[in-house]
Amino acid sequence: MALSTPSTTITTTTTHHHLSQLPHTPSSPSGITFPAKPSTISHHLSLTHSTKWRTHVSFFSGLLNKTKDASSIKQELLDAIAPLDRGAEASPDDQQAIEQIVRKLEAANPTKEPLKAPFLDGKWELIYTTSQSILQTKRPKFLRSRVNYQAINVDTLRAQNMESFPTFNQVTADLTPVNSRKVAVKFDYFKILGLIPVKAPDTARGSLEITYLDEELRVSRGDKGNLFILRMIDPSYRVPV
Repeated sequence: MALSTPSTTITTTTTHHHLSQLPHTPSSPSGITFPAKPSTISHHLSLTHSTKWRTHVSFFSGLLNKTKDASSIKQELLDAIAPLDRGAEASPDDQQAIEQIVRKLEAANPTKEPLKAPFLDGKWELIYTTSQSILQTKRPKFLRSRVNYQAINVDTLRAQNMESFPTFNQVTADLTPVNSRKVAVKFDYFKILGLIPVKAPDTARGSLEITYLDEELRVSRGDKGNLFILRMIDPSYRVPV
């Protein structure tokens, strides 16, 4: 969705019953002795309790490890993109390295249904992209937008892309959920210099898939194959309806 583009191990321990050590009842008049019946119920309850405990430990350990993994990968990603001017200075090798880190982060995504997450709403700052049109790499640096933003409001299914100085261009769009992590995008109005409204053509459409989301960072992929990495800056922001 581009501004300038209309478009889960449970381990059980086997307990061996040593029959030679089972207690015996007093000898009967016939001299025949009978072994006492082992308490299978008690053993079963003990094993069940142990299994449940190990299951809970395994689940929470896995969850904590996943969160820890995501945090370390996030920092690796932020360190890698820091010197790349949001992607404008990224070489093909840089882009490939970023892609590999992002794929690791996506595999550790804690939010499986981003469109149902309350922390998706708000204004996000673009910190890396592979979209050359958004980066405006064909323009002289002094004519490129210094910062780009994207805002999303799930309750109204609205989105907005914004450029900063010196252009201040904007575009708003309607969103249609395709599934719990992807939306179809229909742009409606551009604002030239942030002031002059221009109706977008009907062909100004695209799609956006959210592949990683937490309270601080969002990774999205557009219909043209571009990668977008954004950080939350204002969760209270509202997109014009």
